[in-house]
Amino acid sequence: MAGQSSRRSKVAVLLGGPSAEREVSLSTGQACAAALRDMGYEVVEVDAGLDLPSVLQDVAPDAVLNCLHGRWGEDGCVQGILEWLGIPYSHSGVLASALAMDKQRSKDVYRTVGLPVVDSVICPKADVTANHVMAPPYVVKPNNEGSSVGVYLVHDGANGPPKLDDQMPDHVMVEAFAHGRELTTTVMGDRALGVTDIITDGWYDYDAKYKPGGSRHEIPANVPKEISDLCLEYALRAHEALGCRGVSRTDFRWDESKGAAGLILLETNTQPGMTPTSLTPEQAQAAGMSFGELCAWMVEDASCNR
Repeated sequence: MAGQSSRRSKVAVLLGGPSAEREVSLSTGQACAAALRDMGYEVVEVDAGLDLPSVLQDVAPDAVLNCLHGRWGEDGCVQGILEWLGIPYSHSGVLASALAMDKQRSKDVYRTVGLPVVDSVICPKADVTANHVMAPPYVVKPNNEGSSVGVYLVHDGANGPPKLDDQMPDHVMVEAFAHGRELTTTVMGDRALGVTDIITDGWYDYDAKYKPGGSRHEIPANVPKEISDLCLEYALRAHEALGCRGVSRTDFRWDESKGAAGLILLETNTQPGMTPTSLTPEQAQAAGMSFGELCAWMVEDASCNR
């Protein structure tokens, strides 16, 4: 076991939770917990439920590594609980978490600092299933979920509007489809780590993100230096504009035929996945940081008033 000379020794790893991304969170949390134990920390895994405040008071950790994904764990709610309890925690604070989870509002923030985004609207689900609310191709998705949960791609030339699942919220985001390659950049503190090109046979959906072999990650991405530099710059600007802390990851589309003008910012994830197929650990490794060192950095970076 690697020795860890840390000012924090006992860490609660929050995982699971009630969101649509529970299974991914369990995988993330278990991987991080194992890595932290190898780094010499005492780790308590906490499956976050309604009793979370009392459980954390009983555990009395020095810090919390928040490995929850999706609503409640990633949208400012759990962050508010941790602020109230006065327990230092990882990743972004209440406001930045809420902003980044709300895709439409985060786009408003991006626009104010000159970051390029595609047009989108929030519409009643009934309207979206009745008629095309914008010319195809477009994407329909929840305004406040992640990991490609509930994402519908309406292709150019589609005869009719999409048939949305009953589990989709009453209001959804309809977003113009951005053609091109899928690129992503992780920000760690005040540093953008690198650019990954995500290569799939089709849509970068839930299976492509989390199933082995679902996608291939090329890091560093084989793109012109101008595009790589812009991804690093845009990701850092998005992180700062939203008020993010710790680690975040910003996703892009790049239409090669348009050069720099074809780079579009899609969204910023304030709690990127840390599963065996996840992008952020790969970027940290490419930057010279092991998975255990990345997890330990997040623990030592934890604080309140984020």
